[in-house]
Amino acid sequence: MSSTRQDFYKAVKVSDHVYWVGAIDWDIRNFHGYTTRRGSTYNAYLVLADKITLIDTVKAPFKEELLSRIASVIDPKEIAYIVSNHSEMDHTGCLPDVIDVIKPEKVYASTMGAKTLNEHFHLDQEIVAVKDGQSISLGNMNLSFLETRMLHWPDSMFSYLGEEKLLFSQDAFGMHLASSERFDDEIDGSILRYEAATYYANILLPFSPLILKLLDRVGKSGLDLKIVSPDHGPIWRKDINMILDLYSKWAIQSPTKKAVIVYATMWHSTEIMAEAIAEGLSAGGVRIKLMNIDDCHRSDVAYEMLDAGALIVGSPTLNNNMLPAMADILTYLKGLRPKNLIGAAFGSYGWSGDALGQVKDVLTNMKVELVDEGINVRYVPDADSLDKCFSLGAKVAQKLKEVARDG
Repeated sequence: MSSTRQDFYKAVKVSDHVYWVGAIDWDIRNFHGYTTRRGSTYNAYLVLADKITLIDTVKAPFKEELLSRIASVIDPKEIAYIVSNHSEMDHTGCLPDVIDVIKPEKVYASTMGAKTLNEHFHLDQEIVAVKDGQSISLGNMNLSFLETRMLHWPDSMFSYLGEEKLLFSQDAFGMHLASSERFDDEIDGSILRYEAATYYANILLPFSPLILKLLDRVGKSGLDLKIVSPDHGPIWRKDINMILDLYSKWAIQSPTKKAVIVYATMWHSTEIMAEAIAEGLSAGGVRIKLMNIDDCHRSDVAYEMLDAGALIVGSPTLNNNMLPAMADILTYLKGLRPKNLIGAAFGSYGWSGDALGQVKDVLTNMKVELVDEGINVRYVPDADSLDKCFSLGAKVAQKLKEVARDG
């Protein structure tokens, strides 16, 4: 680590005894198939207690940035403890090297975290496992742990610094957003809500039932939260209640009067059908998001599904299958396990119409309630076929108004 770069990166003060010492990844655009158009941050935090403690590390290529920010406050070798809240590589990639530099007295992780870190890195350093509800003394301060299994890995946990009323929430309440601003009140609220929703839809949606239980537990625990510090994106110090309320809303997954039409098209026949279905939905008083997958990424579809009540999917048939790009989208959505949806399928074909049945099978496996047998049109839809498409949209709209909450 050169002295030039050491002088270049600076820590950011979060509270009286806590500093942000993470890294900014301005260039990342793909995170496990999720498009991160605004980049991301890998947040790590330095607690200046009697026993100086580092909360999480960063992705391996950003080790020097982490150590430089730490060095702007203290000599990294003064760190006594390292706490790993989550063992995924974007938060632990440089952990072995950091251990070699710092030589901490102890490294803490959850029970599953200790196991995972050893399996990842085969470390010589012992990883001390902490249990749910356990606390450790940092001398003049205490750090307590809340196990959050499967939010979103089996090893995940929160750490709470009671003296600062600060929650280190690992991947919860975060977002992929590279920014020179570190706090929520420094960033436009519409960007915060969009990126937080996109993050939830693409990362945390499958774990919504567990999130509801966690929110209930945090509420009942009486934790006094002044600051919430996630492992990605800005630190919450102003609108903590906003992000907690949004998580509760998203986790409940109550359907709204919004329908997402996702379609693939070869020679525009399926596209024409999609537009007719959209008109039927609109006439039925339903909000619409019409998405051609040639122009929309899978993570954009997931975002739009977060507040939708209906999913309508169209694909032509190619080689006795739905289009490969549509299979990609549906595989991705199926893995996110959205709840409480109604829907339908449609498409055009030439020699065989197998795509319709395949789309319906996936929707059924996703537990989407199909309100119609679907529409399969040979080659180019005629006026009668488009009337049927319009009627399908109207039928979905009627059903959606029966089951959806206002919104």
